Amino acid sequence: MDAPFKGMVNDVKGRLKCYKTDWLDTCGTGARILAPTAYIFFASTLPVIAFGEQLSRETDGSLSPAETLISTALCGVIHAVFGGQPLLILGVAEPTIIMYTYLYEFAKSTVGTKLYLAWAGWVCVWTALMLFLLAIFNACTIITRFTRVAGELFGMLISVLFIQEAIKGVVSEFQTPKGESASEEKYEFAWLYTNGLLSVIFAFGVLLTSLKSRTARSWRYGTGFFRSFIADYGVPLMIVVWTALSYSVPGKVPSGVPRRLFGSLPWEAGSLYHWTVVKDMGKISAGYVFAAIIPAVMIAGLYFFDHSVAAQLAQQKEFNLKNPPAYHWDIFLLGVMTLICGLLGLPPSNGVLPQSPMHTRSLAVLKRQMIRKKMVKRAKEGMKQQVSHSEIYGRMHAVFVEMEKAPPQTVEKELANLKEAVLKHDEEGDMSKDKFDPEKCIDLHLPVRVNEQRVSNFLQSVLVGLAVCAMPVIKMIPTSVLWGYFAYMAIDSLPGNQFWERMMLLLVPPRRRFKVIEEFHASFVESVPFKYIFIFTMFQLVYLMICFGITWIPIAGILFPLPFFLLIYIREHLLPKVFPSHCLQELDAAEYEEIVGHPMRARSLTQRDGESADGDEEEDDVSSAEILDEMTTHRGEVKQRRSMSFNEQEVSVPPGESSGI
Repeated sequence: MDAPFKGMVNDVKGRLKCYKTDWLDTCGTGARILAPTAYIFFASTLPVIAFGEQLSRETDGSLSPAETLISTALCGVIHAVFGGQPLLILGVAEPTIIMYTYLYEFAKSTVGTKLYLAWAGWVCVWTALMLFLLAIFNACTIITRFTRVAGELFGMLISVLFIQEAIKGVVSEFQTPKGESASEEKYEFAWLYTNGLLSVIFAFGVLLTSLKSRTARSWRYGTGFFRSFIADYGVPLMIVVWTALSYSVPGKVPSGVPRRLFGSLPWEAGSLYHWTVVKDMGKISAGYVFAAIIPAVMIAGLYFFDHSVAAQLAQQKEFNLKNPPAYHWDIFLLGVMTLICGLLGLPPSNGVLPQSPMHTRSLAVLKRQMIRKKMVKRAKEGMKQQVSHSEIYGRMHAVFVEMEKAPPQTVEKELANLKEAVLKHDEEGDMSKDKFDPEKCIDLHLPVRVNEQRVSNFLQSVLVGLAVCAMPVIKMIPTSVLWGYFAYMAIDSLPGNQFWERMMLLLVPPRRRFKVIEEFHASFVESVPFKYIFIFTMFQLVYLMICFGITWIPIAGILFPLPFFLLIYIREHLLPKVFPSHCLQELDAAEYEEIVGHPMRARSLTQRDGESADGDEEEDDVSSAEILDEMTTHRGEVKQRRSMSFNEQEVSVPPGESSGI
């Protein structure tokens, strides 16, 4: 705070050094950069369309999917070119929709709906000014004080709001559309009932098939390419499939069923007003101009939190990024983009989750593929020439240095495990049981590397802009499909959220907790006494209910980000008085630490938590019927289980005897 502009200056200096390579490094990847580009394009576009439909409903058509797409494309291009962290993906997010809904409700009773966007423009002006001040005075240094407890609460609140929107959307399908007269003949009971039932089918269809497609990589069936394709692009594919199915309804179904997206196109008269909103900003009285400061404070705080957390997750230390972060500069640039969007009558965009870490992960896969391909090629050349394993490692080392251009000390440290795995074959010689497999060895020990560049973010933003021209096609999507997509986004975000996992753990009876221990589980399950897990989880649950309750307060609901900033004080000063330091560290850890499952630890956990270890309390809750189900097939046959695999059995066959295979 005592050195204005210091953070921004350091960010700009750090990023200017790698700005040229951010563009040129893509040349080596060629057309392969299109895979992560397409992947993140679909991951960005679908939520933006869904949020646009939600915003259209909440603002009586003042804003629509066209405006959310334009904002996402415009801000995405600006950030890809001028942003400090090009891996960060921008888009119109649920918090922006909530805020703009509150602004509309306030405008209806004050300045009027015709000046809604003009007044929202003033809110954006004040928001931009506050973001400028936060960046200038290095406020991003406090982002580390937002710990896991805040991030998980915020993520859970967004999930609850998604579910709420999905339920409200499906219920609305049984009602007359907004702006339409209920007395019209086509909106009689038969129309509403048919439309409602179809909406339930389509919403649940999208939800269930999308969730199933996300697990495609672990399917037993299909080739690796097919499973990866379904896992990466299955969700947009399901949107297309269910949209196509909506056109196969019987001809006797009433006209207009199912209900589809509605909104004016950007070049139509209804949307042209957005580009001249700045002219109407002068019509807002001085009192309401200064009143806009109140929501601006909330939006600035929300954007600061959301944008910074998205940037943090996009550059986690596990990704081993080489280029420096630029939190201060990115907040300043966010202020510029918020100002531009406000003057154009568009809802602003900010860093979004989970698209930002998804983008980094997709580029890590691309970079790893490139390094792996060259390493395997050089290793196999050495094996053909029958050189030593130390020489093979030397060739692999040279590939890594050539492609990474990293200091020798850094390379030695990162390739230490790979070196050990390769050289052990020289030490073991012919006595080695395992034949040296370069592909397997590299897959196990090659460190994560990310193709840090700006092209994929730039291209996906341009594609989002081109999607605006496809609005006539987008308007073919049934609204019920989007309600299913809202539910999918909510449920898909729950795995990995320890708050959710702890709530599920509370539902497990003490004598059934061994089931949790036998599977992969978070480290706190074993390291923290259950009573502290219970208290911490109940604190988060009550806090979540308070935050959710605030969103239901008319007008004042705009204050819902306030509790998240209050959480900094609670975490630093109040929670340490309730929880032992090691327990609080485990429950609010910066990283997600998982432990491999191991059998039957229920008794030790029970004793650790101070429960009785005598009598029936010690026994696991496993019925004879459950054991019988595990021992028999669905046809009732008893399963014959072996204690060793066929390969192990082959090894154990005495010399000279046939294995029978």
